[in-house]
Amino acid sequence: MAELKPILVTGASGFVGSAVARAAIARGHRVRVMVRPTSDRRNLAGLDVEVVIGDLTDPASLARAVSGCRHLLHVAADYRIWVPDPAAMLRANVDGTLAILRAGQAAGIERAVYCSSVAALGLTKDGTPADETTPVDEAGLVGVYKRSKYLAEQAVVALARQGQDVVIVNPAAPVGPRDIKPTPTGRMISDAAAGRMPAYVDTGLNVVHVADVAEGHLLALERGRAGERYILGGENFLLRDLLALIADVAGRRAPFIRLPVGAVWPAALVMEGLARLTGIEPLVTRDHLKMARKKMFFSSAKAAAELGYVPRPARMAVEDAVAWFRANGASRG
Repeated sequence: MAELKPILVTGASGFVGSAVARAAIARGHRVRVMVRPTSDRRNLAGLDVEVVIGDLTDPASLARAVSGCRHLLHVAADYRIWVPDPAAMLRANVDGTLAILRAGQAAGIERAVYCSSVAALGLTKDGTPADETTPVDEAGLVGVYKRSKYLAEQAVVALARQGQDVVIVNPAAPVGPRDIKPTPTGRMISDAAAGRMPAYVDTGLNVVHVADVAEGHLLALERGRAGERYILGGENFLLRDLLALIADVAGRRAPFIRLPVGAVWPAALVMEGLARLTGIEPLVTRDHLKMARKKMFFSSAKAAAELGYVPRPARMAVEDAVAWFRANGASRG
């Protein structure tokens, strides 16, 4: 009997990537993971995976990583709202995505799944949930992260039109265990659960359990249509309602001071200035505030209909996130 060819998961030391690796293992796949030499590997502890060293900016390492693999799940990305060097993010998220998909095609990869983001999608003007067909106002994309994911997704769509078998998934805001960095959403949950968030700027977002995002990647691999996008979301929340849910789970009082965007703008300017001097990511930026003006609500109806995607209640995601942050010392007041 021929040996089972591995599936390659990039970004597998990260929050979403490690969940995707776990989902692939649970389905019986032989899993190879690509990590950078400097990657924090705590999320890979105890997993039965083959580890290869690679970097999205090193084409030779990508060719080695994909060699002999059957499928590619490309999850690796630079996910930050503020970056001191925007060009570096574009190189990783756009050029790196093209490089590894092309390396996979050259190596005979049968199918790839590209982890994009709802950040690459359009938003409705009236705040109703957007879907995969909502037009994107490219000029109105806020920040280099959203721009990088949009440009990368457009490049992937072009590859699919040229015949490469690649499916795109667009996760919303993933929440749950092993958010070691943490992500911007994870940091908000950690701070709110610890009582370190006395005030907020209201906005709207879609929250989904990271395990459901991971499951969606495997469903896309198995059932997705090449060149199609699939939103992997959960529940839409106004931020005030999400904070109330976090407070209820954590046994805290919910923050009750709602700040207008304009009142926080000067603080964002100061924090960005300090960040440029220190290199430490600011707590709030002008891009955060620009994004807060729009409700980032999304529908996962297409993924449900075509992939059989069924996310669990958002409360479970918050409960798992709070429990993990507390167990790892990140949500203690």
